[in-house]
Amino acid sequence: MKSPDKNTLGWRGWWIDRRNRLLASPRFQDFAARFPLTRPIAQRRARAMFDMVAGFTYSQILAACIETGLLDVLADGAQDVAAIAARIDLPEAGALRLLRAAAALGLAESVGAAWVLGGSGAALRGNRGIAEMIAHHRLFYADLADPVALLRRGGGGGALSRLWHYAEQAGTGEAAAVADYSALMAASQPMVAAQAINAYSFHKHRRLLDVGGGEGAFLTAVGGRVPGLELGLFDLPAVVDRAKARFEAAGLASRTTVFGGDFLADALPQGYDIVSLIRVLHDHDDGPAMTLLRSIHTALPPGGALFIAEPMAQTPGAETMGDAYFGFYLLAMGSGRPRSAAEIAAMLREAGFVQTRNLPTAMPLNASAIIATR
Repeated sequence: MKSPDKNTLGWRGWWIDRRNRLLASPRFQDFAARFPLTRPIAQRRARAMFDMVAGFTYSQILAACIETGLLDVLADGAQDVAAIAARIDLPEAGALRLLRAAAALGLAESVGAAWVLGGSGAALRGNRGIAEMIAHHRLFYADLADPVALLRRGGGGGALSRLWHYAEQAGTGEAAAVADYSALMAASQPMVAAQAINAYSFHKHRRLLDVGGGEGAFLTAVGGRVPGLELGLFDLPAVVDRAKARFEAAGLASRTTVFGGDFLADALPQGYDIVSLIRVLHDHDDGPAMTLLRSIHTALPPGGALFIAEPMAQTPGAETMGDAYFGFYLLAMGSGRPRSAAEIAAMLREAGFVQTRNLPTAMPLNASAIIATR
């Protein structure tokens, strides 16, 4: 096969073609594995390739640790295999195999004949949102059992889309239908809320409206950080009903107004000088997303601000979270797509916003942020 020339591909394309031909060569692979200067690179790439192939197995080991309660058991202190097996309802051989697998992933550690929680296991227990996501991934993985079929049908139509009630069903929703996804969003929201609140000073505003804010986890976090800020929540009626108890428990009920409605069909309340979208925009296809942005633009006063925080595609250091994980998660959900900060900025300009600015976050893997001015 003749290699394309520089005139056909351009310099970068030509270089990529030459690189790929070299990397695909068995002779080069054998040389790179034996030559002292290239051996560490070859080993690192082989490990990365193996992790890509074995990733599903790792995820299922993690799921088994969550489902059996292994990490909670290990958090109680050093125990032997027999004691652990009895507590997680596995035969000793099964418990030992799970413990060894968990140790290989950093979730557990052996200390002599006893087992304790590993560093990654301790970090995981400290983040309830991640544990909730792992538990519900059973639905996602069911849809990914045949990823080509998922791609061919254009997404949705499976187990995950039935969880995300709004993705394929219009309307106000019923309490039973929204309960599971509302609880999941509330549990996982602190991961994003912390990044959002640290990225932007909400103190400069008087009234904040959180659109699509679910059970109010983000507003509760902001309200605790900014005492003088008046709060508003807009979401489906069945969802905001679940938020009222949270605001009461946090002592924010007197500062918070809840609005029930469909933000793709109903006008948004006015009188707020900042609106937030926290993990909302990427849940919607381009048409509905533009409808939402225009509605927010209409509701805001001149000089008002829109704050967006969500995992974004093409974010340096977090590329896999964007187009890989959320690319397929949202496809299975049946609605939305990951967008880069540049794509979101272009949509904001089209919606009428005059200025956009990217805001750095400490953990872009969880969320990136954008502020836009009307």
